[in-house]
Amino acid sequence: MSTSTYLTIARDGTAEIEAKRSRFIAHVARVATEDEARAVLERIRKQHWDARHNCSAFVLGPAGDVQRSNDDGEPSGTAGAPMLEVLRGRAVSDVVAVVTRYFGGVLLGAGGLVRAYSDAVRAALDEVGPRERRLLDKVDVTVGHAEAGKLENELRSRDVSVLGIDYAVRATLHVAVPAGDLAWFSALLAELTGGSAGAEPVGSHWVDL
Repeated sequence: MSTSTYLTIARDGTAEIEAKRSRFIAHVARVATEDEARAVLERIRKQHWDARHNCSAFVLGPAGDVQRSNDDGEPSGTAGAPMLEVLRGRAVSDVVAVVTRYFGGVLLGAGGLVRAYSDAVRAALDEVGPRERRLLDKVDVTVGHAEAGKLENELRSRDVSVLGIDYAVRATLHVAVPAGDLAWFSALLAELTGGSAGAEPVGSHWVDL
């Protein structure tokens, strides 16, 4: 994962598989913090209070540097770790996966558990699909009222994202450009305004594409 783009999931969702009469219900959800991930886990535990296991794994951050997993009573390394490996293999972040298991009466063995928990998470990820997130730099451009509309149209025609315009004594266009493209945008702005307007960086934010 780069520091300016990464993959997450397009939406929350579930999928269910069966292995030797045991049901494995995988839930995946978008989360931004460990607290949010644990809140999803607790909600599913309450929803499936009668299940034998609710195993979990999550990956957080643009670089995927926060990773946790829990076997919730399954043999060590047969549930949470394989689930986490699937998330890592799909290169998704800001995602929590919880797999609820209803025991069917037949032991699966370590290998069978690893396959079942992994396959359940893969099925849920296939169901919801991926989504790319990109880091954008926010920039303010101040021009006269008469120039604002034309400049907005020129920027949009070049696929520059104009977030909005505030009108005061002068007009301020709020613009978002991909991280690292400020030099390109400043050159474009100079070309479009004859050098009369400059770009003032005002922070950055992540957006879903």
